Amino acid sequence: MRILAIADRPPEKQITEILAEQSIDIIVTLGDLEMSQIRSLELIDLPKLGVYGNHCSGMYMPALGIENMHMKTKKVQEVIFGGFEGCVKYKESSAKMYTQEEASTMLATLPKVDIMLVHCPPYGVNDDPSEISHTGYIGLREYVEREQPKYLFHGHTYPKEHERIAMMGNTKIIYVFGSKIIEI
Repeated sequence: MRILAIADRPPEKQITEILAEQSIDIIVTLGDLEMSQIRSLELIDLPKLGVYGNHCSGMYMPALGIENMHMKTKKVQEVIFGGFEGCVKYKESSAKMYTQEEASTMLATLPKVDIMLVHCPPYGVNDDPSEISHTGYIGLREYVEREQPKYLFHGHTYPKEHERIAMMGNTKIIYVFGSKIIEI
């Protein structure tokens, strides 16, 4: 399965160009995108799954044919996807943000998945605990330790390439900024 993942900024090439050059089976979005940046997704007839980030309107997925995966699971080609939106709550806002306690409570009930789609990473994985807005979710860390998905895709933070964590136990961590083609 070849996955086009998009997070935090639009791809450097038009999405239709990427699809013309590459064989893609599914498109996933990991948040902090504006509808205008990914509008061409409405014309693409591939499975599209996503989660909202803390800077998203929380309204563009239906118009673009993206299935919102927040606290849901879906099987695509025998691979089970799941998701969790937003980031750690760092201010009062209507944005997609949750306290550590809220996230832990919600994630305690999410079933095991093969690929976890998130905006914010698990606590201690490519995050920056010195900055609350870029601190990872403790509940997500507990979920990964308990359920051990094969993959976790995230955006939101800005880890230096040489410091990126690529594995958490048996889970492969894939950091996305812009777009990335991932083959599983």
